[in-house]
Amino acid sequence: MIRKVNRKKTAQKRHYRLRRRLAGTAERPRLAVYRSEKHIYAQIIDDIKSVTLAAASTLDKDLRTASGANVSAAEAVGELIAKRAIEAGVKAVVFDRGGALYHGRVAALADSARKGGLDF
Repeated sequence: MIRKVNRKKTAQKRHYRLRRRLAGTAERPRLAVYRSEKHIYAQIIDDIKSVTLAAASTLDKDLRTASGANVSAAEAVGELIAKRAIEAGVKAVVFDRGGALYHGRVAALADSARKGGLDF
């Protein structure tokens, strides 16, 4: 009997495993990335206060393009989240890849956020 792999469930397991060790503080909030099939989202979260300090996604008016599901869109979101984080006074973050593998769009977002001035 062949078992089907439920990708969403395995990603959720990876995310739970990561979140046991990751937590955002006031000094070093968490940069959480969520990748859907059509868009990519990034938030900077202080887990102690349960507050979102900055957010960016491909649904933002200045980033809305034909497709939000490619590497160039992820790079644009990374640059925007870095800019908004620095405006909010955040320079260092903990990266939470949200159960997704550090590859493709997630890696592109992280690299462009680093280029934008975030430290992680």
